[in-house]
Amino acid sequence: MNTLLERLHPYPFEKLNALFKDITPAQLSAISLSIGEPKHPAPQFVIDSLAQNFQHLSSYPASKGLPELRQAIASWLTQRFHLKNISAEQQVLPVSGTREALFSFVQAVINKDDDAYVVMPNPFYQIYEGATLLAGATPYFVNCTKDNDYLGDFDAVPSTVWEKTAILFICTPGNPTGAVMPREQLKKLIQLSDQYHFIIASDECYSELWFEQAPVGLLEVCAEMGRDDYKNCVVFHSLSKRSNLPGMRSGFIAGDAKVLAPYLKYRTYHGAAMPVQHQIASTLAWSVEEHVAENRALYREKFQLFQSELGHLLPLVKPDAGFYYWLQVDNDEKFAQQLIQQANIKVLPGRYLSRDTSEGNPGENHVRMALVADLQQCEQVIQRLKSIL
Repeated sequence: MNTLLERLHPYPFEKLNALFKDITPAQLSAISLSIGEPKHPAPQFVIDSLAQNFQHLSSYPASKGLPELRQAIASWLTQRFHLKNISAEQQVLPVSGTREALFSFVQAVINKDDDAYVVMPNPFYQIYEGATLLAGATPYFVNCTKDNDYLGDFDAVPSTVWEKTAILFICTPGNPTGAVMPREQLKKLIQLSDQYHFIIASDECYSELWFEQAPVGLLEVCAEMGRDDYKNCVVFHSLSKRSNLPGMRSGFIAGDAKVLAPYLKYRTYHGAAMPVQHQIASTLAWSVEEHVAENRALYREKFQLFQSELGHLLPLVKPDAGFYYWLQVDNDEKFAQQLIQQANIKVLPGRYLSRDTSEGNPGENHVRMALVADLQQCEQVIQRLKSIL
């Protein structure tokens, strides 16, 4: 077997299962706030589209995707991020969910002979690290802490690391912190990319779950800088969070055509093309905004409820965007164990989403709470927490 597999860490939920192994849950219905799996209803028009297009089960899908889907994505990007020009033919590529694409993108980019770094936030989505290790590269962690507004201090990254960096991963809005990277920081990173010749891969899967103001995106900043070629910049978006369609495995990567062309060549061998019926349904989903606004309203209502009912009992800080609370606690593992034992509520210890560094582990003594349950379950969570806090 590939010996690089030995370098992979257990996935966070494996660690969580081990943590709860000897815990007897409270005799209440289980409520999980540990995994970012949207529970709001899927749009009916998407369900109808899938039901009407099962004849395409007899067709192989093209790796590049349907022209109509690429055009729908390009149109959405243009409107959402105020782009002047993006080519549906050369600068957009549908993928089978961004998890698959984030992983395969690293395999396509990394030159194994370069002894390269992949710079990433800490805490982070573990796919960034796993993809890096299996590509034979080295992760370099940028700690995202309260002191830097959970945005990371990229000025502290040594030039010796930037010189060997192949990819910089950013996640905005952040998972798990919900922090949105501002324009000026994105501009600075683009300038660093020009200086050191690395690719910026921006994971923007939570971009549509905002409360007050729509988050800025990497391609949007490129356009503002007059970089319509989006040189060395790519973004990843998904229907999972935006449209409550995690099971459809539908997303896209967009940006620099010179990066996407060889990545498409890789994908023709990788064999992860999205099924045709899913592409047709995705074309509709990217073309309709009403259900997205309704989705935002549901999350807004839940966060307001938690703030008003529990804000005096827990240090709840409403995120800039997304559906996670990144909650500071005295001990993240003990807090998670106590919630299971006393209330049968599952949350994820922050240390499972981050790595130890010389400055410490930035996820330690935090827990991630995903407000993905429906309103009724969220009300149950609130009542249970009130009874034990």
